[in-house]
Amino acid sequence: MEDFGKALARFETNIPGLVVYDLPVHGDSRGWFKENWQREKMTALGLPDFGPVQNNISFNDAVGTTRGIHAEPWDKWVSVATGRIFGAWVDLREGPSFGATFTVELDPSKAIFVPRGVGNSYQTLEENTAYTYLVNDHWSPDAEYAFLNLADETAAIAWPIPLSDVEISPKDLAHPRLADVAPVPPRKILVLGAGGQLGRALRAELGDAGHIEYATRAEFDLTAGDAESARRWRDYGVIINAGAYTAVDAAETPAGRKDAWAANATAVAALARIATSNGLTLVHVSSDYVFDGSSSTAYTEDDALAPLGVYGQTKAAGDAAAATTPRHYIIRTSWVIGDGKNFVGTMASLAERGIDPKVVDDQRGRLTFTSEIARAIAHLLRSGPAFGTYNVTGEGEPTTWAAIAGQVFELTGHDPSRVTGVSTEEYFAAAAGPVAPRPRNSVLDLTKIRATGFEPADASASLRKYLTV
Repeated sequence: MEDFGKALARFETNIPGLVVYDLPVHGDSRGWFKENWQREKMTALGLPDFGPVQNNISFNDAVGTTRGIHAEPWDKWVSVATGRIFGAWVDLREGPSFGATFTVELDPSKAIFVPRGVGNSYQTLEENTAYTYLVNDHWSPDAEYAFLNLADETAAIAWPIPLSDVEISPKDLAHPRLADVAPVPPRKILVLGAGGQLGRALRAELGDAGHIEYATRAEFDLTAGDAESARRWRDYGVIINAGAYTAVDAAETPAGRKDAWAANATAVAALARIATSNGLTLVHVSSDYVFDGSSSTAYTEDDALAPLGVYGQTKAAGDAAAATTPRHYIIRTSWVIGDGKNFVGTMASLAERGIDPKVVDDQRGRLTFTSEIARAIAHLLRSGPAFGTYNVTGEGEPTTWAAIAGQVFELTGHDPSRVTGVSTEEYFAAAAGPVAPRPRNSVLDLTKIRATGFEPADASASLRKYLTV
């Protein structure tokens, strides 16, 4: 062992995510010592917190032992305990770097992080070489692998010892050439609540690529109790929870209360357990109803929760559950309008039918279109800012439901003065069933989401576009 005293350092390669690390090795007359895996130091240096669950050792007694090229559906932390190897890695993932090759020698003072889908291979350069690797999934017969022939002409790996002179398994000799390798797709994204307004907006935003799955409640019922065994979750990278119980007033009834807690809290807790156990990112959509609306200023992501009614209480409980997941984005939004029955559509219909409505004018907020929420979710997943809660609404001056109704009338060619503003109490005075309390102030501060590079669309402009398409 020659390289004593190096500092811990990282070195990027030409393959995205494949990173070489120098490891400090401390030696004396007795031998040497190193921290082969030290989570706190290495994640601080940029190593993904990939959550290893297994440590494997491959002992090779002869020089020239050659293994690979295997691309497994998990991440690997590769190092050498004793001896020395020539390592070769080929990107077998979908994308512009497919087929890119990187080689380097590893001794005990070096390690390399190998992301899922990058083909891994090595050749021993010394006798009694112990090749070690941490992985973040257990072997499974259902896992899908990709392989590449060690002698592939496109990768053109310059093996130090000719392949004709070394020990190779028959399986490795039989692997396909690069032209015949099916690229490894990205980890899957599962969108739950795909049949709802936000689910449909997410499909429009994210598309129908093979690694994106959409599931309605009928296809994947989180309240059924078997969610944690319903998928091979290690094949997934993201769960987007676009489903929720949103019948605000019905949630105040005995039956509605049970359904709201089941969908908005218990189901989210199940998703949080799945995400935490499998290292997934959980995207959960929250609501302004987690606040009581008493603030005189816009609510920030850090303001204390104080829900008024059952719906708000269940959403707050869901937020608390989602926040236990290390990798989470909680999207807090308000006054949502999407494809389907909604306030804007109702007002447009009333205007067209000659009905002059009374509309609440003592609640303030901003409209948020589902397309905007979907765009924000895609942005967060693509740009990867710090995990946590982000407010997402339309931009512009806060307004009231009555003022929005007037805008709808005007934009559809009708007289906005036909809309009469009333208090919340007056509006619900004649309600036949229970009425949930509403926050009077639903304005959410957008500073944090803007800091990620996302520019919220103007709510009035979005309303105009919505009514004219």
